[in-house]
Amino acid sequence: MSPMPKNTVVQPLRIADARSGLRHVFLRDLERPCRIGVHAHERERPQRVRINLDLAVWEDQPDQIGDNLANVVCYEMVAERIRAILDDGHVNLVETLAERIAHLCLQDPRVHSARVRIEKLEVFPDAFSAGVEIERFNPVR
Repeated sequence: MSPMPKNTVVQPLRIADARSGLRHVFLRDLERPCRIGVHAHERERPQRVRINLDLAVWEDQPDQIGDNLANVVCYEMVAERIRAILDDGHVNLVETLAERIAHLCLQDPRVHSARVRIEKLEVFPDAFSAGVEIERFNPVR
């Protein structure tokens, strides 16, 4: 195992409990057609992808939500923005798609981290899926 570079910042482990001040907002198993892939046959037609998303959201004042949508990260709006990214045109790599989704989620300063999993569902006949999972942190806080 190679050592970490000297300037690496190690993020503390955050869990969804009262002491950590985090809430997890998630989107599970969003399946959509997507134009993705580097091979010629992948450019000919869309293929199904599955997206899973977990957002760790800061809770500065959890008792101040007030049952008001404006005071939380709205998973409906996140899902709509992901659909727009998927409909935006061809992407070569699942890594690129995952980075775009993480970036859009981290634009909200309340989001501490975004874990994004992209699975291509039609890659291999003998495998359920293939893809990538990334986790990115918000440098704002």
